[in-house]
Amino acid sequence: MFKNFIQKLQEDKYLTLETTPQHEPTMHNIIERIKKFDLQHRVDGFSTTDNPLAKLKYNALFASMKLQQEFNKPVIATMSMRDRNKIALQSDLLGANEFDVRTILALTGDPAKMSDQPHSKGVFESNSSMLLKIIKSFNYGMDIAGHPFKIEPKQIYPFAVTNAYARSFSSLQKKMHNKIQNGAIGIITQPIFEIDNAKKLLEIFNEAKEDVIGNKKKAQLIFGIFPITKLRTALFLSAQVPGIHVPQEWIDKLELANQISSEEEYKVGMQLSKDLFTSIKKLHPKIHLMTANKFDLADEILS
Repeated sequence: MFKNFIQKLQEDKYLTLETTPQHEPTMHNIIERIKKFDLQHRVDGFSTTDNPLAKLKYNALFASMKLQQEFNKPVIATMSMRDRNKIALQSDLLGANEFDVRTILALTGDPAKMSDQPHSKGVFESNSSMLLKIIKSFNYGMDIAGHPFKIEPKQIYPFAVTNAYARSFSSLQKKMHNKIQNGAIGIITQPIFEIDNAKKLLEIFNEAKEDVIGNKKKAQLIFGIFPITKLRTALFLSAQVPGIHVPQEWIDKLELANQISSEEEYKVGMQLSKDLFTSIKKLHPKIHLMTANKFDLADEILS
């Protein structure tokens, strides 16, 4: 399952769908909505988020295990540095390994001050590079302190993330390079909204790989796509989310449509999103689709 998944990433078209476990003790509703639109047969795998915005949700590792068992497709489990020190990270990886949760997205994580849990404190022993280094150690049969395991873990496949936009793309390139050097086989961008942005990211990613050696050269950039169907979403992302650039053209078209009707607003936003999806598939068909569990949007984008 995993070897075919990674081979598709490296050599073929590749598509994953993000899921966000909810503030409830079950993945049943998400699984049923995925089935409703038959999305399990239209993507190569899924991902699960890890308490985004520091809001309490169902655990990402257990969610990944549940989705894998249900659909027999690889699921990338997000693990953030916000909530665990290196002992807890390694312990979770060991337990997850036995249940074949072995594709891991390393994140630094959103600040604990954003949490809906009063007085929560972030751990942040380091950034996501530490988790990539831990996974590298596991793949060599030892923990981060250099102690060999009596039974070697099954191979773990690490992923990482990058901003989609920056004033200085050279800084993004350096971060990409470091993550590739630390073993990331796929780097997922934050949502992109224009093809020129995608071309620039692909350019600097290829430059970031120029002086790496061996299997590290097989690392791939994966474009994050988030369909926008409301003007207020475009305005929020543009103004409040660092590392994302929503072009003025999108905002202008959504603003005009908003003045006509909500139906027209949805229609215009969906067409912009579908056109982008089609353009990205032609440029570099490695895509991670994010819909905030609005699987009807995923269905329409993929139709």
